[in-house]
Amino acid sequence: MTAAASHLVPPDGPQEVGLGLGSNLGDRLRYLRLATFALAAHPELEVTAGSRVWESAYVGPGTQAPYLNLVLVARTELAPAALLALAKGLEQRLGRPAGGHLQPRTVDVDILLYGDRTGTDHLLTLPHPRLRERGFVLGPLAELQPQRVLPDCGETVAEAWSRMRAQEDGPWLWPLVEPLVSGTAPAGKEEWRAALAVHCR
Repeated sequence: MTAAASHLVPPDGPQEVGLGLGSNLGDRLRYLRLATFALAAHPELEVTAGSRVWESAYVGPGTQAPYLNLVLVARTELAPAALLALAKGLEQRLGRPAGGHLQPRTVDVDILLYGDRTGTDHLLTLPHPRLRERGFVLGPLAELQPQRVLPDCGETVAEAWSRMRAQEDGPWLWPLVEPLVSGTAPAGKEEWRAALAVHCR
């Protein structure tokens, strides 16, 4: 097995991951709620914190409606490839068509960070290759883990976010609503199942 594919090996014990969620189609906040609570209720994920919901201008070619974004921090023993499959499966169940890259979407779930792992293959690059270029994930991530070191560059999240904010031509971005999950780990999966019944209708 090559070094480039080593990040697909199942981890040695739980790993802390950062997940970025976004939506710019339909009832954006509802789709973020659906995705958030589905992830938090998954038996292989322990969601430990969530950022506020932020609204931001679309970044990319063409014109699209503004996005709502948030970041979740979780612990998991799923290997990165399995976590990616979980994320893509959730996207499809919530109405995002396969092959919809750079298109408006009901929900987008990206793996931003997976422990301190770095590497790339045909499916996944760790950390996310555009993490330090995207204020809509740096801002929410800086709320939760400002001193977390980005393993591919040695810069902290706070430093990357400060650099992004100093750019005069950056896209508009601001916090919109309070977190969809608390800043501490839930008491148990039953708590999340109850929340699903309320938030995911």
